[in-house]
Amino acid sequence: MTKAVFPGSFDPMTNGHINIIQRAAKLFDEIDVVIAVNDDKKYLFSTVERLSLVQELIMPFRNVSVHVWDGLIVEYAKQTGAKVLIRGIRNMNDFSYEFDLSLMNHNLNPEVETLYIPTDQKFLLLKSSAIKELAKLGGDVSGMVPENVKKALERKYRQG
Repeated sequence: MTKAVFPGSFDPMTNGHINIIQRAAKLFDEIDVVIAVNDDKKYLFSTVERLSLVQELIMPFRNVSVHVWDGLIVEYAKQTGAKVLIRGIRNMNDFSYEFDLSLMNHNLNPEVETLYIPTDQKFLLLKSSAIKELAKLGGDVSGMVPENVKKALERKYRQG
């Protein structure tokens, strides 16, 4: 049984993230979507909000679960027996960053390999920070994020 981990802040989860999960779910027996918690980072959505949004989105996938983690992702993989880290990439900048990160992770835990899944072309420009900015300014993000995320963004920015 091959277990993989798809880590990220998912603040918020985009249609691109969902696409990676759909594709990876066909390749692995089990996938843990792991929501990163970093006290040094400022998130729009709380950990509980991100967890709730992602739980709703992964319901259609029988082999995908969601977890929260506040440590090194390779330690999570070691504790859960995962052998693969899934990373979505959109462009060469993503690849360069992810490549360096994969070398460090492999150094920390040689048992874990990183698998890059390039995004579908239609999701090339999806970036959580740009989506949040667009939503904040009242722009339409419906083609970029799932409906539950769109509604959550609207509520956040209406609240001020």
